[in-house]
Amino acid sequence: MASYHLSVKTIKRSAGRSATAAAAYRVGERIECQREGRVHDYTRKQGIEETFILAPKDAPDWATDRSRLWNEVEASETRRNSVTAREWELALPSEISAEDRSQITRDFAQELVSRYGVAVDVAIHAPHREGDQRNHHAHVLTSTRKLEAEGFTTKTRVLDSAKTGGVEIEQMRGLWAELQNRALERAGEVERVDHRSLEAQREAALERGDQLSAEELDRDPELKLGPAANSMERRAKWMAERQGREYKPVTERGAVVHAARQARAAFREMRARLELARETYSIERESGQGRVSAGLAALRAATAKDRDRNPDDFRERLARVVGRSREQDDTPKPEGRNYARERLKEIMEKDAGRDGQAAVHKLDRHSEYDIGEGTGREARKPSVNDRLKDVLNKPREKLEIEDERKQERGDDENENTRDRDRGEGHSL
Repeated sequence: MASYHLSVKTIKRSAGRSATAAAAYRVGERIECQREGRVHDYTRKQGIEETFILAPKDAPDWATDRSRLWNEVEASETRRNSVTAREWELALPSEISAEDRSQITRDFAQELVSRYGVAVDVAIHAPHREGDQRNHHAHVLTSTRKLEAEGFTTKTRVLDSAKTGGVEIEQMRGLWAELQNRALERAGEVERVDHRSLEAQREAALERGDQLSAEELDRDPELKLGPAANSMERRAKWMAERQGREYKPVTERGAVVHAARQARAAFREMRARLELARETYSIERESGQGRVSAGLAALRAATAKDRDRNPDDFRERLARVVGRSREQDDTPKPEGRNYARERLKEIMEKDAGRDGQAAVHKLDRHSEYDIGEGTGREARKPSVNDRLKDVLNKPREKLEIEDERKQERGDDENENTRDRDRGEGHSL
């Protein structure tokens, strides 16, 4: 599912940053800052897919020269706490092609040029090799002054004002969501991005009656790692992948974020399995299956280990599961006989071999000697049931022997008593 992200940041001198350094880092080039007398060389930086510059129609020719452009930006600002540039960070959908990602980024950058009259420098980055491979993103660096034929002129205060800045940024957020959704629709994707806040999305989900989506949106924001912790966690993931072991967070913040992500993933997986089971049960019941058969089909669908995670193949996977259950349930049943007894016979014969056959004959009220000479208890190895019966019957046999012995002793004593009585009576 495509996720929405757009953030706006400022490049401030008061924070020790410069527009020349920011541009050099994002495009992976070498730029010499004439104001500071420093060289920012990031030519070894990898993962940069595309870079381009857009400027107003009446901009001077040097606007396409990246080094000259950003040195002019620095020269146009005279205060030591000036805001020299503004950065728009955009998340690009991984579900669309690289050409579409480039096009929607260019369209967004062109809108910035047309709307505010600024110069725009764009760098599209590929996902980091140690991170999430869906993390395609773009850095859109703009000047804070309008670029006209004579160079940089007035400040774009509309983005700096507390009254108009939020409104302008919200409108650009809506434009970026619209550009992404158009590209997703062209790519045949069903899911759409939403630029609204989580609270607004939750309220909309409640209005639609989608309680699960509302509950998922009603959660605390994820803890921010920060540059240092993020770098350590990326390295730990890379080392774990290289050594073929499970990744374990190395920082306290990383452990909190990792646990939260695992919990959300488990919740999504459980919800998907529950929805699959419900739909499977409904389809089975509508097709005439009994509650037990439908429940078993739903259970198989929910607990299948080889579940296909592609949402597009959901219906096909569901049809396969339902078709398989119907084939199993539609097997011809014996007519005129007890079906449960027949099924029990098959299970016992399959699991126990000849012992199972003997048990089946007993189930049909046949004696052991009716099975055949080669299958009697003397001609075959005792089964588990036989050995268990022997163990359980041993105490009973001992008790019977002791009872017989007591009975014999009692009979002897009775005989002796009768003999004594006879003798004593004779002597009288």
